[in-house]
Amino acid sequence: MSLDPEQLRRAMRAWTSGVTIVTAAHKDERHGMTVNSFTSISLDPPIVCLTMKRTSRTHDLVERSGEFALTVLSDAQQEISDRFAGKSPDLYNRFEGLETETLGLNAPLIKGGLAYFNCRVISAQPIGENTLFLAEVIAAKEANADNPLVYHNRMFWKLDSPSS
Repeated sequence: MSLDPEQLRRAMRAWTSGVTIVTAAHKDERHGMTVNSFTSISLDPPIVCLTMKRTSRTHDLVERSGEFALTVLSDAQQEISDRFAGKSPDLYNRFEGLETETLGLNAPLIKGGLAYFNCRVISAQPIGENTLFLAEVIAAKEANADNPLVYHNRMFWKLDSPSS
């Protein structure tokens, strides 16, 4: 008996995560998407993993370029998360009006984020409708100490100050 995907989706709503934008560039094309399926795997060597739906434009660019960049969003960047999640379908260029920078790769990073990562793909494994990318972090930068954008139960949340 197979698990109903909707049942899994409802249960996964209990998982709380930060929100990141993954971007990739190849030749003159660049694109990005909102993801929360990103995690650190190893500090030495520095390895992260990321999963993306194989039918996405960003996935195609990561596959062709062999690299990607990640911006960890602050709680002031919810609109950017929505934009890169495709909630503005009339907006073809998701980067329009945003300040970006790079750390050495061609993939743009979104200014105002909490942290940035440049990653080179070392392994890509198709799994279901997605691809699991393992990547070496070749550059990382903490940008500011604002609060993170947090996603839980299909909504964005703001963190209170830490308790002792």
